[in-house]
Amino acid sequence: MNRLSASFRTPLATALIVLLFLCGCNATRRNSATASTADTCYLLVGSYAPVQEEGIKVYAFDPESGNSRYVSGLRGLSNPSYLTVSRDGTKVYAVGEENDSTSCAHTLSFDITTGRLTLVNTRPTHGAAPCYITLSPEEDYVLTANYMGANITLFPLDAQGCLQPGSTIDFSGHGPDPERQEQPHLHCVTFTPDNRLLLANDLGTDRIHCFPLCTPQPDRELPLLDTSAAFDIELPAGTGPRHLDFAPDGHHAYLLGELSGEVHAFAYDAGTLTHVQTLCADTLQARGSADIHVSPDGRYLYASNRLQGDGVAIFRIDDHDGTLTKVGYCPTGSHPRNFVITPDGRYLLVACRDSNEIQLYARDSVSGALTDTGTRIETARPVCLKFVLRVISSPQK
Repeated sequence: MNRLSASFRTPLATALIVLLFLCGCNATRRNSATASTADTCYLLVGSYAPVQEEGIKVYAFDPESGNSRYVSGLRGLSNPSYLTVSRDGTKVYAVGEENDSTSCAHTLSFDITTGRLTLVNTRPTHGAAPCYITLSPEEDYVLTANYMGANITLFPLDAQGCLQPGSTIDFSGHGPDPERQEQPHLHCVTFTPDNRLLLANDLGTDRIHCFPLCTPQPDRELPLLDTSAAFDIELPAGTGPRHLDFAPDGHHAYLLGELSGEVHAFAYDAGTLTHVQTLCADTLQARGSADIHVSPDGRYLYASNRLQGDGVAIFRIDDHDGTLTKVGYCPTGSHPRNFVITPDGRYLLVACRDSNEIQLYARDSVSGALTDTGTRIETARPVCLKFVLRVISSPQK
């Protein structure tokens, strides 16, 4: 498959410009000359759910007030625990996180006008417990990290953005913890901001597997990854690398170790990650650190912890070298697995899986502090939060 021809680009109506804000991406600013009558921010929620329940829900979210209202839900998917969304917001890809051969990935269409999802197609991952899903930079592939499969899966996309049969990259090895690191446990797949590398975090072997991307060329079929040039970044034994996020400048990355409860700071340049610092996010050694995100302004880093003292650790990022200083800790509800920051940085929303709610925290852009607003979205077992921002331009006079 030619990687260029596989890309899909859906034309946008002139009255509707859809800007998607994913975790770890910069907030996009509107042109000041554009007249706007309404901004509707959708919040998509993935969860652990049986097929008879609405595993994915859509809420209309007001970024000014922090208020939300239920819009729609989708039944028929088992454990759609993690989501990723196309740049134009019209396609959503979800995992079906099962611990056996029924594990899969789904293509969903998303109607920006009505806020409704429709299942398009489903493909097996050939790796159990897919817990993370992402799109390639050109949106011609979808990739999953399969926690119990000891592998990642690459799905080519057709011209309509539908999943085609996937292929796997398998890993071997183990870490020092006989219960949590008995095999490779792939937990996150993400691309560097300059689109040079795919980074696959392996909790089971304390490594980041790094794959250079092949450079697309017209009229030549190339795979997404140059597997012959792959290399590993080794982390201290027992780290259990889980999630990773880049600063908006693209030159600093921060990795959270689930087992160690530590944040590892890296400098990044032209395909090279250089370790510069390690700080503790979880002082209770609960071995359940989960998610990590840099604020849209690049000034603060947040990392969630579970199992004991559930909450979010807060770090200030140095303007010059990207190093961290821990400045606070905000308690949350039970099992804060995933969280997201609004594109304007005003609020931080936490998916508290075992509290069956999404909690809303106001964020102080100066101090980085989080304040509980008391606002809750009650929903069963939330696991993943994604924003889609719709901007509707007013008619020209």
